[in-house]
Amino acid sequence: MPYTPSGFFCDRLIRERERRDGEGSLNKPVRFNGQDYNTLRQEYLQSKILFEDEAFPATVESLGFKELGHKSNKVKNIVWKRPKEICENPQFIVGGASRTDICQGDLGDCWLLAAIACLTLNEKLLYRVVPQEQSFSENYAGIFHFQFWRYGDWVDVVIDDRVPTFNNQLVFTKSAERNEFWSALLEKAYAKLHGSYEALKGGNTTEAMEDFTGGVTEFYEMKEAPKELYKIMKKALQRGTLMGCSIDSLVPARFETRTVTGLVKGHAYSVTAVDECKPSQHKDAKVRLVRLRNPWGQVEWNGPWSDNSKEWATLSKTEKEKLQHQSAEDGEFWMSFEDFKKNYTKIEICNLTPDALEDDKIHKWTVSVNEGRWVRGCSAGGCRNYPDTFWTNPQYRLRLLEEDDDPDDNEVVCTFVVSLMQKNRRKERKMGANLFTIGFAIYEMHGNKQHMQKDFFLFNSSKARSKSYINLREVTQRFRLSPGEYVIVPSTYEPHQEGEFILRVFSEKRNTSEEIENRIEADHPVPAPASAGEESEEDQHFRTIFQEIAGDDMEITANELRNVLNRVITQHKDLNTEGFSLESCRSMIALMDMDGTGRLNLQEFRHLWNKIKQWQGIFKHYNADQTGSINSYEMRNAVNDAGFRLNNQLYDIITMRYANENMNIDFDSFISCLVRLEAMFRAFQAFDQDGDGTIRLSALERLSHAAYSSKHGSPCWRNSGFLGASRQDFAS
Repeated sequence: MPYTPSGFFCDRLIRERERRDGEGSLNKPVRFNGQDYNTLRQEYLQSKILFEDEAFPATVESLGFKELGHKSNKVKNIVWKRPKEICENPQFIVGGASRTDICQGDLGDCWLLAAIACLTLNEKLLYRVVPQEQSFSENYAGIFHFQFWRYGDWVDVVIDDRVPTFNNQLVFTKSAERNEFWSALLEKAYAKLHGSYEALKGGNTTEAMEDFTGGVTEFYEMKEAPKELYKIMKKALQRGTLMGCSIDSLVPARFETRTVTGLVKGHAYSVTAVDECKPSQHKDAKVRLVRLRNPWGQVEWNGPWSDNSKEWATLSKTEKEKLQHQSAEDGEFWMSFEDFKKNYTKIEICNLTPDALEDDKIHKWTVSVNEGRWVRGCSAGGCRNYPDTFWTNPQYRLRLLEEDDDPDDNEVVCTFVVSLMQKNRRKERKMGANLFTIGFAIYEMHGNKQHMQKDFFLFNSSKARSKSYINLREVTQRFRLSPGEYVIVPSTYEPHQEGEFILRVFSEKRNTSEEIENRIEADHPVPAPASAGEESEEDQHFRTIFQEIAGDDMEITANELRNVLNRVITQHKDLNTEGFSLESCRSMIALMDMDGTGRLNLQEFRHLWNKIKQWQGIFKHYNADQTGSINSYEMRNAVNDAGFRLNNQLYDIITMRYANENMNIDFDSFISCLVRLEAMFRAFQAFDQDGDGTIRLSALERLSHAAYSSKHGSPCWRNSGFLGASRQDFAS
């Protein structure tokens, strides 16, 4: 029977979330960098000095790392100033926050500013991100704070009010009112969240819209948009949804270039209104209009229904007032819905919940959130184009438990939205990180609780998948499938790309999603007695060598064991090994030394050799190409064949500990890994007297085992973090 230490390896992330129950919610946001706004403000008010944020100082490092880094001429004349040094009577918000408060400066973050402009349309959302009761007069201490949704948690970001200026003018985002600073400070807080201002250069409006709401975004390509797009857009704005759009530029060099119509390619716009009007020359027909805003605060559409176009003369004064028409170079303009569809290529709609905008009903959605990572050489298997490694990607079981209330065409289906978001790539830009090309596939499964193996994906096609793999922070898609069990496989397009992600599943009805984790167990944690059959010629040869080296006491040390093994193993040319290291042999001694002498007698040695022969056969099976090593993905199956079932976290650790830079594992490392695995399972079993899968160790017991392991070089609780990180959870 397999031995299963259920409490052997705990997921630290789950425990961490349990410890901070409630933290990360809107009412109890996580303190970014551990900074508490109320505590700091009170401290600086009492000391009567202005707050200076050491976590995001007024230095070049906060500006950027390349174009805004130390070697850039752009930063030489930048001076950090507080608003009171820039103008008289600075205000946090003047006359309410509005779209005109956002004008882009010398930073390519139009995507962010378009999202901020959308945010101003919904006061409830706005003041969740921009807490009210902040000012430059009452209780002013040079400290402000803002709140963002960050990969499943709400975080509170504290900043000081020193902002970059040039010739006493704000360098980056500014308001049309020179003494208004909420938008500039919001941009600074968002820059701090990502490490620098430069990290905000270039992006997709959906990123910021989701970081302001915790919502989920769906894209519509105009050429593939549904017939009801106008209705969808109108309903979206009524529900407080944030909406942006853009015009794709196929040639990067032409990004943010103006067209003859005044629109800008490769640039993000906010959709701020959708409405209809009835021109006087039209008896019954109404004209559908869309209002948009350029974050630059200038440069507008000059076609029909633009600010000064002749079409406005056909409307009554009442109609004009309803549409709030005005002729001003403020970046905001109207255009007909038909011109909107012709000129823009993409629209992004960020729903607070993924209510089907085609439907008039508002549903209560359930959401399940899973955090995971792709690890190079272990769980970064790439897409289906790489069948040898695709199966090693993290896998998530999705159970759709209830069908929709009102399915179309009498179908029994469940509607759900899958959102795959890669984490921290923007923050890691200064280290050369770019967005991965990501996507996912969904397969039907039936009751399997183990990680699906390679053959499953070779012989089963997906039931659904993301429309494409794309280099966006998030890939989202809506699906309708029958109730049942499915497995979602998120991946990068190519293998070996390492990163973290968050997988969210929204459904109109109850669902559960969880990572498929193998049950941790070992088939043979206790060595079986040696068989009493006839010795093979190789066994006889080994006995002779053992007697030669062991001498009269018939026991061998780690050095002597190394000599015995290497004299035989060098005869196996197909293994392409330099022989066992002294460290490996010390680990073997610690594993097989039943009487605690630090040496092996003949019987202990026989147990060891039988194991090595078994493991050697497994190694040869996966060394089919005769290279003398197996790759790290094959290691998962090899470990399984040796009788060990591990979870993804442990496979990741094995890869990091034993694979070389080419993600290959040689024979010595392979045997060392299995020796150490068996030692851990056996040590745990020795203490698990009641067999419930959990143990308690006294300090003496733990130190005794650690000391013996250290003496013989065994890493049971110690070496390279292998099992050690989880091993800390042994004792309570």
